[in-house]
Amino acid sequence: MRVEVRFAGFGGQGIIKSGIITASAACIYSGKNAVQTQSYGPESRGGACKSEVVISEEEIDFPKVVEPDVLVVMSQHAYNEYAENVKPNGTMIIDPDMIPHEKESGSVKLFRIPATKIAEELGRKIVANIVLLGAFVAITGLLDKNAVKESIKANIPKGTEELNLTAFEKGYEYAKNLLKS
Repeated sequence: MRVEVRFAGFGGQGIIKSGIITASAACIYSGKNAVQTQSYGPESRGGACKSEVVISEEEIDFPKVVEPDVLVVMSQHAYNEYAENVKPNGTMIIDPDMIPHEKESGSVKLFRIPATKIAEELGRKIVANIVLLGAFVAITGLLDKNAVKESIKANIPKGTEELNLTAFEKGYEYAKNLLKS
């Protein structure tokens, strides 16, 4: 089992943090192998940004994502760049408020999670990435929910635990309800 995940958006959205939390949840809290890589434009905040995670039961011999099984995308630019590279029958999770122009997704399973709107309702737009992380866990079943919650607590600024865990739960529940319908 080798699963390739790409988080993409622009700098300042917590894209890198999402990858770090996911990789940490996989290897530290779930006993799997994981590797996380990242890239972002020279302008950092506001520029193109991606974080890639490879999760496997076996040793990981190549650390890069070639064709993601799962794409979590938070900006139109990232969507335009990466949407066509998702593995056939793969999964794409998007924030529709950040991606107003969609293309035909073919065999890719598309999930629209209004993460920015949910984060704004919590009073902090900055946790939209954590809302999407909750949706990612619910939709993919790739990682144990509690392992990801532990990873969130270990990788976010102290004092923001309650807000981030609430954001995670909101995204998780939204996606669970979406899967039921």
